[in-house]
Amino acid sequence: MKVILLQDVKSLGKKGQVVEANESYARNVLLKKGLAKEATGGNLNDLKLQKANEEKLAKEALETAQQIGEKIKGREIRVAVKAGEGGRVFGSVSSKEIAEEVQKQLGYEVDKKKIILDAPIKALGVTQVPIRLHSKVTTEILVHVVEKK
Repeated sequence: MKVILLQDVKSLGKKGQVVEANESYARNVLLKKGLAKEATGGNLNDLKLQKANEEKLAKEALETAQQIGEKIKGREIRVAVKAGEGGRVFGSVSSKEIAEEVQKQLGYEVDKKKIILDAPIKALGVTQVPIRLHSKVTTEILVHVVEKK
């Protein structure tokens, strides 16, 4: 019996796949638990439309990330922090603070989880910080850490 998987099934396949399953297994387990639905003409057409829609949304997300990446690439933001003698920063500049400053100064909302910092910034000066906007789009901004007066 052919079924369309609604969820990943360990020994059978991934969500959205059309697979051949034993008739009794399909009826007694997959269909009853809502893990799959029967592969009828209407259901196959719905699956096709759903996949086309998902591809369209993924393409739009990629294009949006590329546009934002081009607009913020190489731009500089200033982050003011308290500092002591010799340029030592009290505390550090985290990805959360960088995301807030990108929002304020550049007007683009960037998730703090997408800002790639090996370690928090603990010194005054300019640091290049990569931002992964999408799995295929990574850009860099300059973070200028200055002393708060």
